[in-house]
Amino acid sequence: MFKIAIDPGHAGRRTDPGAVNSNSGLQEADVALIIAKKVTGYLVNAGCEVAMTRLDWEQPETDDLSYRTELSNQFGADAFVSLHCNSAANPEAKGFEVWTSPGQTAGDRLATCIYQQLASEFPDRYGRTDYSDGDPDKEARFYVLTQTEAPACLIEMAFISNDEEAALLDNPTWQDRMARAIARGVTDFISA
Repeated sequence: MFKIAIDPGHAGRRTDPGAVNSNSGLQEADVALIIAKKVTGYLVNAGCEVAMTRLDWEQPETDDLSYRTELSNQFGADAFVSLHCNSAANPEAKGFEVWTSPGQTAGDRLATCIYQQLASEFPDRYGRTDYSDGDPDKEARFYVLTQTEAPACLIEMAFISNDEEAALLDNPTWQDRMARAIARGVTDFISA
């Protein structure tokens, strides 16, 4: 049985809400947790064992990123997926991104599987990519990507700072579509 660590970004409304839409007040931490729970449900139904790094609306210990990576490592995860909402000073910024650590790793394959499912599920959404190394993922030394032993990626699902995309992030139907696409990407990675 494949073990998947699902990491809902940020620690909660009071500890660390993440990015917040200035008009609606929608918080990244809430969206990440809602969609992470849906992804978890789909992966469990697909026969995976799943550990979430944050289970509650407010979970202060998860503000320590080493808590998240150690949970994944101790669980023996075969893949680690961190869920986030993007934000920018430009309110028109839009699209989704999938990030991995620098260099070619199994995380690149995981990220590509997820990116392809997102692009297929949301052909009307802009996929923000970096094909300079031959695949669509962007690369950075984010702590959760470099300190996990499992292949890891971080998904910026949409821009919470963009009112149109924030409305999507707050829409249960869209949240479910996002969760299903992410789960399909993970199962594609497992079966590849």
